[in-house]
Amino acid sequence: MKGVILAGGLGTRLSPLTKVTNKHLLPVYHKPMIYYSIEALINAGIQDILIVTGGNNAGDFLKLLGNGSDFGLKHLNYTYQRGEGGIAEALGLAEFLCNNEKICVILGDNIIEKNILHAVQNFEKQPHGAKIILKEVPDPERFGVPVFAGDRIIKIEEKPKRPQSRYAVTGIYLYDHTVFDIIKTLKPSERGEMEITDVNNAYIARGEMTWEGLEGWWKDAGTFESLLLASQLVAKTGANRL
Repeated sequence: MKGVILAGGLGTRLSPLTKVTNKHLLPVYHKPMIYYSIEALINAGIQDILIVTGGNNAGDFLKLLGNGSDFGLKHLNYTYQRGEGGIAEALGLAEFLCNNEKICVILGDNIIEKNILHAVQNFEKQPHGAKIILKEVPDPERFGVPVFAGDRIIKIEEKPKRPQSRYAVTGIYLYDHTVFDIIKTLKPSERGEMEITDVNNAYIARGEMTWEGLEGWWKDAGTFESLLLASQLVAKTGANRL
């Protein structure tokens, strides 16, 4: 399985810090934010990793990460997203790497306490389709929220005012190679981006979506509050533990 880390965007919610660097290079306690995504994939047994970045500071990733040898990798792959086309557009840039293999996608500002190893192993056994990782949260209206019929997801609503469940879709997704065919059919949303929620709903419509709950804490370190809390949690409990 291939790994894809999406680390583009302008990070405007973290301005003025992001006026001089990409948000995924900001520190979370004692390490740059991007380290946690790389380690999450490696801990799940994924060694072939692509980092999708963008903006004016993309070269800093190469300075920091090099060929991945600090993580025990033989190499790291990089590609560049022009503009602000959204998560799905950024993922589409990974098609050249995947070579019809399954992929594990993680947003570069996601910090998790434990590990996604079991989800990756279970998806390897899944014949086709997709799997998303969910987490019960106190404020699901901030995220994509699954709507259930029994244990089955029937749709995902993006930042609903009245969430129909207490679960959030974390920024960790597992897809088969047909995800790139889906992305090519998408149209930009009202905010001008290609939405990952539309990708997930396409798999749901095909009856090919499964899900698992995430153990331990999860933070998307994309705001000052969540960045601070992620740092505090890492300092207290660690992250990406098996």
